[in-house]
Amino acid sequence: MANQLQAEGTAVITGGASGIGAATALRFAALGMRVAVLDVNRQAGEAIRAQLGEGASFHMCDVSDAAAVERVAATIEQEGPPVRMLFTSAGLIPNCESVLDMDMDAHERMWRVNYFGTVHACRSFGRRMALLRRGNIVTVSSINSFMPLPLPAYNPGKAAISRLTQLLAVELGRQGVRVNSVAPTYVMTPPLRQRMEAGLRDERKMMAVHALDQLPTPEDIAEAVAFLCSDSARAITGVTLPVDSGWLAAVSYKTYAGGVPWGEG
Repeated sequence: MANQLQAEGTAVITGGASGIGAATALRFAALGMRVAVLDVNRQAGEAIRAQLGEGASFHMCDVSDAAAVERVAATIEQEGPPVRMLFTSAGLIPNCESVLDMDMDAHERMWRVNYFGTVHACRSFGRRMALLRRGNIVTVSSINSFMPLPLPAYNPGKAAISRLTQLLAVELGRQGVRVNSVAPTYVMTPPLRQRMEAGLRDERKMMAVHALDQLPTPEDIAEAVAFLCSDSARAITGVTLPVDSGWLAAVSYKTYAGGVPWGEG
């Protein structure tokens, strides 16, 4: 079980002030770990720290800044206990656009936060885990990493994170550190629900390309992360695990059959 492996040490969550990151922070706090949240949103970060209870900490940090991440890693190391888990949840989510017309400044910013932010966190905390010969890293990829979608920064960036995860798994495996990734579909967060209610997202169209009749919640992603960090997954490393309500299995039905069987899309 997840709590048998991770009932000690520190769990570091980047982007932990909201959404998937916050749900994962709460999950690992419930398992008895000290949780350290990194985020650029101070108000939300302090709020989640209060929910996490005694021993939790919040660190204002832009993960695109390698030096800032390293400073926070040194602080967390000094405060103890040792970091046993890193979840790199920090990231930006774009709207659809084309390669020929995309905003290049926004494109660069997304790579700096999503991809390089993941690299910076994995390097700073991975080195410390390797020295202690124990730890788990879980990155955040996406269903975007499996096929092309009209998100010319986000889509290649998530594919790069999946490949980075494999590289790190090989480099760190013999040093007692496993590295895996989760690949969510749309996640039913409060902002997504608000967009649906405002008519900015068509829930019927979204569900027409999912095998299950509900989208995952942030808590569902957190459970997958906890599993990947548990003894039950001790032989698993270098994988990108879809947590996608069957999106990958069902997406081809949209073009071939008009949608999933018995669906309304």
